[in-house]
Amino acid sequence: MQKCQKCQNPATLHITEVLGESQFEELHLCEQCANKYLYEPQQKANLGKGGGDLGKEGEEGLLGQAECPECGVKFVEFRNTGRLGCPHDYQAFREELMPLLENIHGETKHCGKTPRRFPQTREHQSELTQLRNRLKQAVTKEDYEEAAKVRDLIKHLEEA
Repeated sequence: MQKCQKCQNPATLHITEVLGESQFEELHLCEQCANKYLYEPQQKANLGKGGGDLGKEGEEGLLGQAECPECGVKFVEFRNTGRLGCPHDYQAFREELMPLLENIHGETKHCGKTPRRFPQTREHQSELTQLRNRLKQAVTKEDYEEAAKVRDLIKHLEEA
């Protein structure tokens, strides 16, 4: 079992800091020292293996203290919990979130998925619209046999 780099207690949290292009720093900390590391950015220089640039750490400390004007959540809280407080946080922490989202998802724009039943092409969508109109007309004329056939066609197209 690995020991905490700060106090020699058993390390329960293993943090990998990305310092730059292909530069990483691994930290192995107990829960108590990890809380200090995450909530007190000025301690980072003392915990890491190679020290660190104090100017850079000071900037990260300010960044961690940035907070949303709407809900008051701080960026450091987001880093620790992985949860934002409100929809406004995306704008408040935009500069910090964009590289993070791009790194995780490979994109910064959500494309999503289309439902299975969603028409895939305009032709398909147009055909469904025409069939639905035919169904309404058949029901209006009380031609229930035709309405049942059209309903089945619609169901088949929606499932395809």
